Amino acid sequence: MSRTLLRVKERTIHAALFASALVSVVTTLGIVWVLFQETIAFFAHVSPVEFFFGTRWAPMFDPRSYGVLPLIGGTVLVAGGALLFAIPIGLASSIYLSEYASPLVRSILKPVLEVLAGIPTVVYGYFALTFVTPYVLRPLFPQTEIFNAASAALVVGVMIIPTISSLCDDAFRAVPRSLREAAYALSATRLEVSARVVVPAAMSGVVASVLLALARAIGETMAVALAAGMTPKLTLNPLTSVQTLTGYIVQVSLGDTPAGTIEYQTIFAVGLTLFLITLAINLIAQRVLHRFREAYE
Repeated sequence: MSRTLLRVKERTIHAALFASALVSVVTTLGIVWVLFQETIAFFAHVSPVEFFFGTRWAPMFDPRSYGVLPLIGGTVLVAGGALLFAIPIGLASSIYLSEYASPLVRSILKPVLEVLAGIPTVVYGYFALTFVTPYVLRPLFPQTEIFNAASAALVVGVMIIPTISSLCDDAFRAVPRSLREAAYALSATRLEVSARVVVPAAMSGVVASVLLALARAIGETMAVALAAGMTPKLTLNPLTSVQTLTGYIVQVSLGDTPAGTIEYQTIFAVGLTLFLITLAINLIAQRVLHRFREAYE
């Protein structure tokens, strides 16, 4: 009787776990189906060549234009700037926490650092408008506009520092102690051990943290919408206003765009573009992780 009950419990747990996994798959398929359904209706009116290679985005104003490159450029400008700011700080802080900090210091600093991830993104957006732009950027670059990509990149960079720092710290601490001791036995300094032994050994975790932070930066919405502005512009100047893919979705979703119109369908076309970019990042992440993965016995 006990064996029968045990088998029933195991099958119940197996069924519950399978159902949980199936919910994730079905939800993903549903999202993809909705995106493709509305996007196909959009491309019935707009050429895919014009959409993906056009350099002017003005779906709400005459003359209408549906080139998504300005939105992609604004997204890349903000996300790239955020990574340039966050990677050195996140990596350095994780090396300090893993290799240099005492247990007491680590128990204090790591929770404080991770608090940054819990601050609402709208707060970061207002922080960029009321502090970063007037007190950080404008004293250095007087031509900085009120809404600009640089302030958005800085606050998004602050937001993703905990992601990089926490994941890299876990990856560094997973490196076997024997590798460190072997390097110390060869008279290596602590900095040399950190830079030449620990970081290369945990490279898969470092790459994973950076790619995860990149996905977070690309998908960020409110902070970017408030700080970067709503000006779709194909530019490399971070001191001017730009618009990102997520910023446009927020702008149109909050308006009175009638369902079924081509303006309404642009939301899904832009959402599908964002989905494809994220998918490409995940595929690249898998290839990179497979390339750098290290196995220790």
